[in-house]
Amino acid sequence: MSRRFNTAGPCRPDLHYMVPAAQRLPEAPSLVEQASYFVLHAPRQTGKTTTLRALAEELTASGRHAALHFSCETGEAAGDDYPAAQRAVLDAIRMRAEQALPAELRPPPFPQASDAGLLVAALRAWAEACPRPLVLFFDEIDALRGQSLISVLRQLRSGFPERPAHFPASIVLCGLRDVRDYKAQSADEPSRLGTSSPFNVKIESIRLGDFTPDEVRALYAQHGAETGQRFTDAAVTRAVELTGGQPWLVNALGREIVEVMQVPRAEAISAAHVEEAKERLILARATHLDSLVARLMEPRVRRVIAPLLEGGFAGGDTYDDDAAYVRDLGLVAPDRPLRIANPIYREVIVRVLASPAEDAIAVEPRAFIRPDGRFDVERLLRDFAAFWREHGAVLAGCMPYHEVAPQLVLMAYLQRVVNGGGHVDREYGVGRGRIDLLVRWPFTGEDGRRAWQREAIELKVWRAGEKDPLSRALTQLDAYLDRLSLDTGVAVIFDRRPGADPESCTRFEEALTPSGRRVTVLRA
Repeated sequence: MSRRFNTAGPCRPDLHYMVPAAQRLPEAPSLVEQASYFVLHAPRQTGKTTTLRALAEELTASGRHAALHFSCETGEAAGDDYPAAQRAVLDAIRMRAEQALPAELRPPPFPQASDAGLLVAALRAWAEACPRPLVLFFDEIDALRGQSLISVLRQLRSGFPERPAHFPASIVLCGLRDVRDYKAQSADEPSRLGTSSPFNVKIESIRLGDFTPDEVRALYAQHGAETGQRFTDAAVTRAVELTGGQPWLVNALGREIVEVMQVPRAEAISAAHVEEAKERLILARATHLDSLVARLMEPRVRRVIAPLLEGGFAGGDTYDDDAAYVRDLGLVAPDRPLRIANPIYREVIVRVLASPAEDAIAVEPRAFIRPDGRFDVERLLRDFAAFWREHGAVLAGCMPYHEVAPQLVLMAYLQRVVNGGGHVDREYGVGRGRIDLLVRWPFTGEDGRRAWQREAIELKVWRAGEKDPLSRALTQLDAYLDRLSLDTGVAVIFDRRPGADPESCTRFEEALTPSGRRVTVLRA
């Protein structure tokens, strides 16, 4: 049986294509050799469990350590009941050790101890009985909450000076966030442990990154080596562009192409296949994507994502912490400037936020196709203007992100019209002051060959206290058109000043950019 792309649960090297653990965490073995306690954090579905489990197996196989990876997730239900949480963690350790370690390295019967010291007593007994230095990977450590988390961290810190003879030589805490950001109490907006963390013995915090382009290429090459079906260079490049190397997305594209679309083995996988797989994943709203977009309504997430969509700037007392949280979720890139992590997330976020409006749009997409097969942009603008006059105020009022409600309504309308025939590429980010849209529509040219019609649209908002943004819009659109090598474009300006009425404000104008490109302006 050939291996496959995995999108559910940890990878197994005998069943799945995978990037070697040592390659993804090259610094970890040396930290273990130094008997260090450290933190590893990464967003969901980045291969953290796969990497840690493989690393533990490699360390044990070397004959120098007894290494065990286990999950603390079953302790989450205990809440502040720290004795119950400790027993759940110890049960997880014992069950995993029976599966992963030879008998001579497994823990002895755990001794009786006070409720406050169950964990430290058990780990001390195991370290003293084990013939090798003990290395423990506490995965999903941030599933623990409140007093249970604090109790576990304090016990690990108290045993630290006794390592390696009387306590584990190396302990790795693994979770979504760095230890300083673990929740210290149970609430909707809990306080953080901060710099006074009970686990202040850690030597380093490591963030497990996304796949590099070379790792994506190597992963896809494993499929080619085992099946004879190769990914073309263009396909790999496009997959890297769309996913940013996010491990689940990289595997999901591969699985969609190979197992769901079932591209024939005799046919090389092309960039067009990758593009189709991307669209199918977005429409299907796979579990990983669904779990991410569920976060969009959290206040901390909204305070970061709304300015990104709006193209403005964010601030406030909690902004740095909010941005760090959204980075840890994986929604935005880990480095600066602040931006959505990859084009697939960028597309999914907008479609989800625009979905309330899309449900209210009843149009026939075929009506926007001209006799020659091209997309009718003029009709799109004319029909949207009529739709906005009648329904704009009501729809904008029910959108989840009111800051960008008009833009979301237009993108919902455009998505409904283009859906199934063409593609809409979106660009937005902090400080841009606009959203740029590129409609790509396939048609058959006069020579009988397939060609692509491209139409650029810029969205801007006129807010109270600002001057008319048309001049700046034309300058920005000029640069966008120049980058795309297009001669014409569309600027849509939504008037959000107090008293502005969609019915009376909506009208068309013609304008020229600074370089003389013709622009249709829709004021709404």
